[in-house]
Amino acid sequence: MMPAARESLLDAAFTALARRPWSAVRMVDVAAAAGVSRQTLYNEFGSKDGLARALVRREADGYLAGVERALATQGDPRDRLTATAEWTASAARDNALVRALLTGCWSERLPSPALTAVPSGSPVPAQRRADGPLPSPGDFVAFVRDRAVAVLTAPGAARSDSAELARSCELVVRLALSCVAAPPGEGGVAGLVDSLFRRQPV
Repeated sequence: MMPAARESLLDAAFTALARRPWSAVRMVDVAAAAGVSRQTLYNEFGSKDGLARALVRREADGYLAGVERALATQGDPRDRLTATAEWTASAARDNALVRALLTGCWSERLPSPALTAVPSGSPVPAQRRADGPLPSPGDFVAFVRDRAVAVLTAPGAARSDSAELARSCELVVRLALSCVAAPPGEGGVAGLVDSLFRRQPV
C-alpha cells in the first residue's frame, strides 16, 4: 500500500475518534471514509489494536516533529525553548492523543495501547515500527531535553555548561507539561518560561 493511503486511513481513524469513543469506532467505517476495502485496512494494520498503535505512533511522531521545528526557530536559546514549551502546551491542548501520551492519562474515549512492544508479524515496515515500544511521558521529557541540549549547545562548550543547559531544558519541558494539566493564566506559557529564566539564565 502507498504511504498516502496509510495516511488517509489514519486520518479517517483520527476523525472518527474525534466524533465517538474508540470503542465505538468501527473498522468498516474507517475503511469506507478512506475509500478502501475493509480487507485493505486489515492488510495494512492487522487489527483494530494495530490501527490504534499506528495512530498513537503517528501522533507521537507529529508532536516530536513540532519540537524539532520549534528548536529550529530563529533566536537565542530562551526564544527557542519558549517556542518548544508553547508547542508542547498547544499540541496537548489541541490533540487528545498527544495529551494522553505526554501525561499518561488515557480517558475511556481513547485507545490506550500498551507502551511495551507487541509481537509483530506485519509485512508493513511502518506497522512493525508502530508495534514496537511507544514512548512514555518520561521518554518524551528525556527526548525533548536531549534534543534541545544537542541543538542549543555551543561548539566547544564546557561539560558544566552542558549540564546546566540540560537542567534548564528539562525544567522548561516539565513546566510546559504542567501547563497541559493546569493551563496558565495571564502571560501564558511564554510568561512562565521567561520568569524561570529570570531566576536561572540559559
